[in-house]
Amino acid sequence: MAQPTHHVVENEGTGMGDIIAGDDPAPYDNVDLHDRKTNKSSWDADEKGVSHLARQVTHDGRAHEGEFAVTRALKSRHLQMIAIGGTIGTGLFVGSGGALATAGPVGTLLGYVITGLMVYSVMISLGEMTTLYPVSGSFTHYATRFVDPALGFALGWNYWYSYAVTLPNEITAAAIVISYWNTTVSVAVWVSIFLVVIIGINFIGVAAYGEAEFWMSFIKVTTIVGLIILGIVLDLGGGPNHDRIGFRYWKNPGPFAQFDGIQGPTGRFLAFWSSFVQAAFSYLGTEIVAVTAGEAQNPHKTIPKAIRRVFWRIMLFYVGGIAVIGLLVPYTSDQLLQNTTTAAASPFVIAIETAGIKVLPSIINAVILISAFSAGNSDLYTSSRTLYALALDGKTPAFLRRCTKRGLPIWCVAITALFGCLSYLNVGAASAGTVFEWFVNISTVSGLFAWSTICFSYTRFYAAAKLQGLDRNTLPYKAPFQPYAAWFGCILALVIIFFNGFSVFIDGHWSVATFIADYIGVPVFIGFYLIWKIAKRTKMVKLEDIDLLAGRREIDEKDGPEWVPVHWWEKVWERIM
Repeated sequence: MAQPTHHVVENEGTGMGDIIAGDDPAPYDNVDLHDRKTNKSSWDADEKGVSHLARQVTHDGRAHEGEFAVTRALKSRHLQMIAIGGTIGTGLFVGSGGALATAGPVGTLLGYVITGLMVYSVMISLGEMTTLYPVSGSFTHYATRFVDPALGFALGWNYWYSYAVTLPNEITAAAIVISYWNTTVSVAVWVSIFLVVIIGINFIGVAAYGEAEFWMSFIKVTTIVGLIILGIVLDLGGGPNHDRIGFRYWKNPGPFAQFDGIQGPTGRFLAFWSSFVQAAFSYLGTEIVAVTAGEAQNPHKTIPKAIRRVFWRIMLFYVGGIAVIGLLVPYTSDQLLQNTTTAAASPFVIAIETAGIKVLPSIINAVILISAFSAGNSDLYTSSRTLYALALDGKTPAFLRRCTKRGLPIWCVAITALFGCLSYLNVGAASAGTVFEWFVNISTVSGLFAWSTICFSYTRFYAAAKLQGLDRNTLPYKAPFQPYAAWFGCILALVIIFFNGFSVFIDGHWSVATFIADYIGVPVFIGFYLIWKIAKRTKMVKLEDIDLLAGRREIDEKDGPEWVPVHWWEKVWERIM
């Protein structure tokens, strides 16, 4: 079969270019990207770290891994903080109070621990694939490449929409947080300011995004570590009131709540399960570090490093934080159920105020503000790169593949940024806010579908590697406990999806609106899958046909100079980051 021709199309005056496959594209397993002598046009890198990889789309809709004009500007410290800070947000600072009120201290703690194990399964599965094939959008490409192009289409569009519609939600939350200090200025003013700044950061480029996220995540991590330490001190009686709490609230009102007044083991289990489901949504975003792989320096080293460390850090921050608030605040406290995103509903603030400390609540509210802003910033980055990945796989119009000379997928960022304008629906009429809630409800389970698909894609990769004789010991990163961990993560994520709205089936709780809100994401995901399946008549990729070579990075390949610590403080920093 004839080899495809590739043409770089440069738009004069715009600085944007795109690689378009010529006629008669060949299957990508006919191209060896490792042979630079015979296929130099397939992989080349300039002195600025901009990689140009020619791409071709096969006859059955599968796309060869590749990028065009993507700048590898994210450093190791950026990746580490993005991996950690991506999940530390209002869910931990504020939302954890609702989980504590519903499940009790032990029920909530168990929910977060078990969910953390699922996150670990997802991350190690994703880590092995991402290190070997570090592409923009990563797991949407893996679903296409290792399972079925229709699955990649469904995952990509759902994931893009999920974060695109969450962007205005986080911007609104950040604006509302300011009401803790000032209620005279219209929320619309703050929405406009935050929207302009977030869009500005993302249009500057990935380096600006990485630097902004580094410092915002640094503040969040420092705060949660300080709160955990402070919580331990308060629990031992080191606060101004010198009240030694110990495990008082584990004894009274008790370790477990009774869900909706249902007594006995059934009520306690349902309370735990509700916390379990809420914990899963709190952890969503951990996978964002893989989206950055296509723009990371030395991904074969930085990605495994981030994957190995992020799980333990998140378990420390989340599980440590949940354990502390369970000791300091009784789950029967009415303050936990305040309907607000400000510090007033934070269990940490409740514990601090109870201890007689007056200054810290405002500081925590400031961190909550930073958390919401950081989440919105990451939402725009993640959704735009997911849309770019869909474009690279031929699942969106070709113009979305175009990047500036600085490596910014300009049209993907611009189109996604338009979703930020939905923020104004929340500050308008009540009916407009209701419409926006429906937009958000559609995206509720998209993150869980992403987790399940990541793990399933890995099982296919694992099986193909075993069948084709690929020695996983030679990979840059070999995930432990496989393939059992991947199956665990895949199945558990699906279980949570289908039981996340269990409360609506309890006697006296039926609500059509609630049922639709909890489950509308399921038919939407399936609908996307069927659209591509029927339109393109795709089939599941056979294990023997899965291409394990194209786009694979050599273990010793580097995109830039690797920093080596010399001084003792540099070595300490390297160990931490």
